Amino acid sequence: FPGVDGRDLRAQSARAAGSVPASGGGDAPPGPLDRGGRGASGGGGADGGHLRPARGRGDDRGPRFDITVGPDGYAWWYIDGVSDDGARAVSVIGFIGSVFSPWYRWSGRRNPADHCCINVATYGPGGRFTMTDRGQAALRQAHDMLEVGPSRMIWRDGQLVIDIDELSAPPLPGRVRGRITLTPSAVTGVEVPLTPDGSHVWRPFAPVATIEVDLNRGWKFTGHGYFDANFGTAALEADFRTWTWGRFPTREGAVCFYDATRRDGSELAVSVAFDADGSAREIVAPPPARLSRTLWALARGTRADPGYRPQQVKGMLDAPFYSRSMVRTQIGGEETVGVHEALDLRRFASPLLKPMLALRVPRRKGWQFRE
Repeated sequence: FPGVDGRDLRAQSARAAGSVPASGGGDAPPGPLDRGGRGASGGGGADGGHLRPARGRGDDRGPRFDITVGPDGYAWWYIDGVSDDGARAVSVIGFIGSVFSPWYRWSGRRNPADHCCINVATYGPGGRFTMTDRGQAALRQAHDMLEVGPSRMIWRDGQLVIDIDELSAPPLPGRVRGRITLTPSAVTGVEVPLTPDGSHVWRPFAPVATIEVDLNRGWKFTGHGYFDANFGTAALEADFRTWTWGRFPTREGAVCFYDATRRDGSELAVSVAFDADGSAREIVAPPPARLSRTLWALARGTRADPGYRPQQVKGMLDAPFYSRSMVRTQIGGEETVGVHEALDLRRFASPLLKPMLALRVPRRKGWQFRE
């Protein structure tokens, strides 16, 4: 990713990344995420690990939404939350270059801003799914705000406030409206390149957070939350075959696992512990552990202590190529329930799948803001 005025990010200083404290010093304003940036941001930390200080987008202290996403690229900001009693959950994703939209694929991925979305899903009795692919007229960006049509995300006083007004997809159509507030215990200062050339980057802003959900249809709860982002300069299916990810609350904070198989056959295995103060450190990962296949026979796995068998405790989203669920596992002797996802990009790449997705992801090109 090139920096401002074409400044090469390799020239930026890099702290030892085996253990990285919470966000600290300033960062340059964000540059474009364009094809020319492939390889410019390089690999991981100075110590040879995966973690490195967040850089190049000006988001080391919190999210920055006024970035430019170049052709073929994407940016997404992801939030999830689980109620204190574990009965309900929510996820929200703000996309520029909506990677799972068939409309973005059919367009040739030439203009990511013309395929933007704020995807909202509620999980539990009467849960809804909303994902409308909107045109560039519906996109407004500012340093602290991402607005897509009738919904928006605002970073305000150390909180992420999400105002939602969306229409859900079949089989349960209806309006999803209200506010979600995510409060991080701290903001981390790290990111992880997911490919050796840095063309895909994971930015975990707040793996330790609380969430307050106040939506219509009785969707009101508090619980534990999570906030991250991903940025890339190419389609996911161009560089990955499969990946699994999970975030699990712990007594000290949270642990995240990111495991992937790239298209060239190489493997990614990242295990990071986050403390409540925002500090992050790579840890020795527990061994891989299988999860049962989904209703679509999607293979899944996570990490668990030797001899422990992780289990799904709540299904959240089940698609032919993608699964999100609440999973119980054990890490370092501590049993925990967190959010897990599995993605098969070989399935997603199939052209037969795109018309199916279009039924759940309608296209709305036009939009006019009232003010």
